Formats: sequence, structure tokens, C-alpha cells
Amino acid sequence: MLKLGEKGAILQRDKVTYAIAPHIPCGVITPQLLRTIADVAEKYDAQAIKITGATRVALVGLKEENIDAAWNELQLDKGAAVGLCVRSVRACPGTTYCRLGKQDALGMGMELDRRYHGLELPGKFKMAVSGCNLSCSESWVRDIGLIGLKDGWQMVIGGNVGAEPRIAQELVSGLDDNLVLEAIDKTVQCYTENAKKGERLGKMIERVGVIPFQKALG
Repeated sequence: MLKLGEKGAILQRDKVTYAIAPHIPCGVITPQLLRTIADVAEKYDAQAIKITGATRVALVGLKEENIDAAWNELQLDKGAAVGLCVRSVRACPGTTYCRLGKQDALGMGMELDRRYHGLELPGKFKMAVSGCNLSCSESWVRDIGLIGLKDGWQMVIGGNVGAEPRIAQELVSGLDDNLVLEAIDKTVQCYTENAKKGERLGKMIERVGVIPFQKALG
């Protein structure tokens, strides 16, 4: 029998009800999915429907006995909202929709979500992709952040907005889509092999410096 955490259920402040947050890659949602979420929330008397900071749509205030039925009717994957893993990837509209976009942030974000969402790592891990240097997805405060520039992707690492906020630092710039994906793979691998359990990437950099990541890129 699955534990509530494995069911993607998060105990709320009242210590009685739960929230569930379906995985919605990069926050792209259809009208039909919105209707389904609303129907499920109404049927099981959710106290609120909340758009989260990670662009999920959380159903808040569900009773424990309704969690399985709600997931069954939603027919969506559980969002990686807790645990030592890659959380939901944030991405702005990029060149898909935004007139200011320099790179395809939405396409890149979807690819990163496909590759990494839920991947278990030594610590909590967040990624963001911004289509231009306005950094609307807040790439500078993510473990790995991409910023789209005219000549390619700028990749920054080690940021977070936790209890001890940290601004990321540039690792490499001017990469096309294929090269930046390779750089991310190597960065994640370096982190996996060298981080202590529970250590965010930024904390690892403070401990060992950025040179191991630079060497990993070759």
C-alpha cells in the first residue's frame, strides 16, 4: 500500500486535509484539462485550486479518503513537489509566443522536463529556462538556469531561493540547443557524483568551487 507521500499528497496546515499537484510540464495546459481539474475539485470538495510557483495546479483541502479517486479521474502524473529530485521545470514563452524571445525557452523547457523531472539526485534540484535576458523564469535563482541570448544559450548554475538565497554564476555561454543539453547532462552527472546527501548545487560550489563543473564540460 502506497504512503500518502508516494501518492503525491501533501498534508495541509489543518493536519487533516491534503493537497495534490498534478504534473503539468512547463505550465502548458488545455481548456479540456482545466475543465477536468475544475470538475474533480468540485466533486471532491477541494477548498481551493491554487496555481503554484512551479506552474502546477494544486487541488488544496482534499480528504484522505478521496485522494486515490481524485488521481484516478485526473489521469495525470504526480508532480515532483517534495524530495531530493528534480522539481518541475519553469519556462517562459520564449520565441514560441513572446516578441522579446531570443531562444526557444518553451521547447527547451519541455525537453528538460522530459529528461529530468522526478530524477533522484543528492539534493533538491530546480531548473528554469528564460528566452531572453529579462529572465522571467528566474533562471538566476535555480540550480541550473538557461538564459536565451542572440548568439545562443547562457548557462548559469548554483542559484536558489531557499532559506539562504544564492545568485547563480555563469558556467558557459553561446551554446546551441544540442551543446547546452550536453553541458546540462555533464553538470548533473558531476553534481551526482560529488555532492553530499541533501546538498544543493550552490552549497557544493561553495564547498569545492566551480572548477569541477568546468572540467566536466571539457
